[in-house]
Amino acid sequence: MTLLTPDTIQLNEHAYELVVGMEVHAQVLTRSKMFCRCATDYAGAPPNTRVCPICLGMPGVLPVINQAAVEATIMTGLALNCTINETAVFARKNYPYPDLPKGYQITQYEFPLCEHGWLEIDLPDGGAKRIGIRRVHLEEDTGRTLHVGQHTLVDLNRAGAPLMEIVSEADIHSPEEAYAYLTQLRTILRYLGVNSGDMEKGALRCEPNISVRTAAQRARGEYGTKVEVKNLNSFRAVRMAIAYELARQSDLIQAGGVVEQVNMGWDEQRQRTVLQRSKESAHDYRYFPEPDLPPLRVSEAWVNEIRSRLPELPGAKRDRFEQEWGLRRTDADILISESLVARYFEEVVAAYGVGDGKPQRLANWMTTEFFRLVYADGEGQDLRQIAEVKIRPAQMAALLTLMDDKVINPSTGKKVLEAMYATGDDPQTIVEREGLGMVSDMSVIDQEINAILDASPAEVARYRGGEEKLFGFFMGQLMRATKGKADPNAARQRLQELLNG
Repeated sequence: MTLLTPDTIQLNEHAYELVVGMEVHAQVLTRSKMFCRCATDYAGAPPNTRVCPICLGMPGVLPVINQAAVEATIMTGLALNCTINETAVFARKNYPYPDLPKGYQITQYEFPLCEHGWLEIDLPDGGAKRIGIRRVHLEEDTGRTLHVGQHTLVDLNRAGAPLMEIVSEADIHSPEEAYAYLTQLRTILRYLGVNSGDMEKGALRCEPNISVRTAAQRARGEYGTKVEVKNLNSFRAVRMAIAYELARQSDLIQAGGVVEQVNMGWDEQRQRTVLQRSKESAHDYRYFPEPDLPPLRVSEAWVNEIRSRLPELPGAKRDRFEQEWGLRRTDADILISESLVARYFEEVVAAYGVGDGKPQRLANWMTTEFFRLVYADGEGQDLRQIAEVKIRPAQMAALLTLMDDKVINPSTGKKVLEAMYATGDDPQTIVEREGLGMVSDMSVIDQEINAILDASPAEVARYRGGEEKLFGFFMGQLMRATKGKADPNAARQRLQELLNG
């Protein structure tokens, strides 16, 4: 696999290079908020019912650091190849928005938990590229505002929920690279169990910082003026916003204009970015160390204990599927895209076996017939629904074994799979109950073939006259006559013998 570095990017002298750094805000899956005991199960709860004096910022209260959120952040940093700092310091970030009741956000600024990591992504040409991770730090989320007519309503249930901010280096140079980076990052967060990845629910929010520069600027190590697009809640919107900003900034500079450092939003209806406000700088937030929280000390023993809990990450799992089980890369990519799917696949393999190409045969069935049923049963293309299916891994293995042993053929196997999906019954039970066992008795097959040939003399003559494409017609007639239960290999061979005879 070829590793792409910034030095290998070719840029025409008169073209503009896209430069993107990505900020991702990921809600941490904990039972309580970042600095108090209020529950984080606020989804669907009445407004302002998951609050207390601490997350409301009342005078005289003291925050307490959520250990589970710290460990989730350290685990994320380890998965992203970061250095885990021995000391992390929480700071106050001041801004006067109505969804932030204290008037400041507790976050990490100069001394984050995790720094200097990287995430490797696959490129369309088969190569790979390493995207630098500048920092992974921990902070608290804000509340939510809802605009109704002339009024603005504030719901502070979310205020104070633990939030990781994952900041990449400016190593992304196309909308496709941004999409690949975010997809890979979300998969890792789900594998770790630290974030749900549900963008439509606001659990994962993306903010690309987008700029363009010329070849001369890059040669001097300079960057263009960046524009930040705020709170994008789908990877498609990220890709569209980056592509739009690339065109807008390039056209503006080409026409002699100047790109301003601003915050933009994405207008889905008009498919364009829109101005929100001027971009703040660090000094505008008046950062200073949080006086109510001591520096957080992270021991090597603590980090090693968290490291021991790391699961097999998606990249390593994909390599194992390919190298040990012989899976095609495309199938391996699909099967590792969700940890629940990968676990299901591994459990079926454990029951089915690994010899004679069995894992690839299983992959073929899972990524086609099985996933078709899963998608049709749910809303959208969410494979996490696999946790709710009635077919147990051992039953899936038993179905494939029935086909391997020629008890049923693949056509019948599809019907049995549908019945299993609807009822949860064992495949052998369905085959016996419905009388779906494969017909391998050659006398029965001969009888059906002879009946078909006798009923189609004109087609037989055309076939024997050289129109060999009619073989498919006869084969289809035979499978219909046997209700799809004939052994396809034996039937094909015998049909060819009788037609040629």
